[in-house]
Amino acid sequence: MKHTYIITGMTCGGCVASVTEKISKVSGVQNVEVNLEKSEAQITMREHIGLDIFKSALPDKYSITDKKSEEAASKALNSNLLKKEKESEPTKLQQLKPLLLIFLYLFSAAFLLNYKDWSIYEAMLDFMGLFYIVFSFFKLLDLKGFPDSFRMYDPLAKAIPAYGRVYPFLELILGLLFLMRLQVTLALIATIVILGITTVGVTKTLLDKKSIRCACLGTALKLPMTEATFIENAIMLVMAITMLFQTV
Repeated sequence: MKHTYIITGMTCGGCVASVTEKISKVSGVQNVEVNLEKSEAQITMREHIGLDIFKSALPDKYSITDKKSEEAASKALNSNLLKKEKESEPTKLQQLKPLLLIFLYLFSAAFLLNYKDWSIYEAMLDFMGLFYIVFSFFKLLDLKGFPDSFRMYDPLAKAIPAYGRVYPFLELILGLLFLMRLQVTLALIATIVILGITTVGVTKTLLDKKSIRCACLGTALKLPMTEATFIENAIMLVMAITMLFQTV
C-alpha cells in the first residue's frame, strides 16, 4: 500500500537524502519517494505503519503528517472561517440602516418646517430640497469614485461618463431650487427625467439580480443595490409628478 505524507523542515537535497534514508530503515517500508518542492513523501509499505513510528524515525527538525488528514483539517478550518464570515456579515436591514435613518430625518425635518401652517405641497418641496442637498453631500465626498459606481447601473452615465461627474452638482442645484422656491416647475421636470433614467437602470439591475453597490449615498457608505433604492427613487418620482400636475 502507498500513502502520501507531508514533511516539513526539508531545505535541500541533503535533507531529502536524510529523510529518505531514515524512513527506508523503518521495518515494513518497501519504497520511499521524497519531493522537496511539494514537501511530500510517498511511502510504499507492506502493511499500514503508524504515523508515530515515522515521527520517531525522523530527526526533530522534521515533522511528518498524513496528507489526507492535513487536507481534511484544512477544509474544516476553511469551512469554519467561511461560516464565521457569513455570521459576521451584516444583514440587509443593517446595511440599509444609514439610508433609512436619512429618510426618517428628512421626513421629520419636512414635517417640522411646516407643521404650524401645514401644507403638503410645501412639505414635499422641503423634503425634495433636503433630499437632494443631503444626497449630493455624500456624493461630493468622493467625486473621483462616485462616477465609477454610478455608471454601473445608470444608463446615461454609462453612455456619457461626464454625466456621472456633474451629477452631484445637478442634485445640489435642484436641492437649492426646491428650498428657495425658484424655478420649481423646471426642477420638477428635471427630477422626473433624471430619476426616471436612474430608476430604469436600478430596475434592470434588480431584475438581473446583479450584486453591486448603490451609489445613491456616494462611496462613503457601502450600501447594496436593493429594492430600497427603487423605492427611494419611486417616492421622489411620485412626489415630482404629483406636484407638477398641481403646478401646471
